[in-house]
Amino acid sequence: MLIVLKYGGNAMAADGEDPLLDDVAARVVAGDRVVLVHGGGPQIDAELARRGIAGSRIEGLRVTDAATLEVTERVLCGDVNKALVRALLRRGVRAAGISGQDGALLVARPMNARNGSPLGFVGEIVEVRPAILEGLLGAGLVPVVAPLGVTADATTALNVNADTSAGAIAGALRADAYVIVTNVERVRRDPADPASGIAQLTATQARAYLADGTFDGGMRPKMESALDALSLGARAAIVAGGGPGALVRALSGNGTTVVDG
Repeated sequence: MLIVLKYGGNAMAADGEDPLLDDVAARVVAGDRVVLVHGGGPQIDAELARRGIAGSRIEGLRVTDAATLEVTERVLCGDVNKALVRALLRRGVRAAGISGQDGALLVARPMNARNGSPLGFVGEIVEVRPAILEGLLGAGLVPVVAPLGVTADATTALNVNADTSAGAIAGALRADAYVIVTNVERVRRDPADPASGIAQLTATQARAYLADGTFDGGMRPKMESALDALSLGARAAIVAGGGPGALVRALSGNGTTVVDG
């Protein structure tokens, strides 16, 4: 089985002792191939604050000027990415850290917010070139991917949403499962009601819930990335809660599974 796992910055333990990484190691030992795509928003926020760089967001997207891009690239590609690589190595997993710039994995172009506001060095993906991932997977390695893209002319990096990056990669690799780990066990019809969790959705149903506002806030980019992954070739997308055994639970149906249709 080929699994693409989106691992959010909010879920990361400072010491790398997250049980989710134990799950990754167990799946690799069992013979699965895993690609881990990570975020790092809280870590970027902390470094921006340390440097006294004011930050702002529009429609949930970080406005990225040149100074913010430099911090984003250093934190994601250096601090967070390599900490995850070391954590997996400690678990006996042969991991290799890259970003979406390596091998032009994520080719992107600058984008504006939906309301037309400029976002600076924020990118939308125009092409995924998965050859570098296929090579690493073929060598028995677990790619750990930082969500930065590169322009087609390679003149600059661009800050790309981690959910969007993970979904596009899952689709390009035609993953058997694209797993998004979040803070709820299942996607809910009513965010305030745990009993409203949904076990399975078709892509058509998910689009309807996005259109009528049922899926909003932080869940919106996750569901949009799930739909992107399915439309590009992934077999299933799963949104599931974290904690010990999270990956096993997700693959066993204890999350919200989105399928084409």
